Amino acid sequence: MKRPEKEEAVARLTDKFRDADAIILTEYRGLSVPQVADLRNKLGRDTSYNVAKNTLARIAAKEAGIEGLDEMLAGPCAITFVKGDYVNAAKTLRDFAKDNPALIVKGGFIDGAVADADAMKKIADLESRDVLLSRMAGALKGTMSKAANLFVAVPTKAVRTFDALREKQEKAA
Repeated sequence: MKRPEKEEAVARLTDKFRDADAIILTEYRGLSVPQVADLRNKLGRDTSYNVAKNTLARIAAKEAGIEGLDEMLAGPCAITFVKGDYVNAAKTLRDFAKDNPALIVKGGFIDGAVADADAMKKIADLESRDVLLSRMAGALKGTMSKAANLFVAVPTKAVRTFDALREKQEKAA
């Protein structure tokens, strides 16, 4: 690869590093071209799965202000650039790796921090954003129902007490 081509490749990678919400690094040794194409389809449109030279990827990451990926950028390495919900991408990679043991998740860069392979497994085990939001909404709804019942309980109890006193006085008279 000639120098102008390398500079262009580094510039493209730098843009991808800057634009990504998360970066997941994998080892793809042993995967066939159709398997990689299938993985790209499963990841969706908001996620790109790229194979790049490690040296160029290191330079691009540093230019984008991302430090700490040098150890993971060794050997045959593919870079997953995720825009949006990175939990779904991590789940997709985990599930694909179950069916294709040649795919190994090395780690990544998420929320401004380097994540190792164990952290990526934990992220993949998280519930999706929609599920977490619906659980939170249900919890808030339950709390509001309890508060509404509490506010209604005091006047209701007072009315029942007054009604019982009235009935007692009517029987006594």
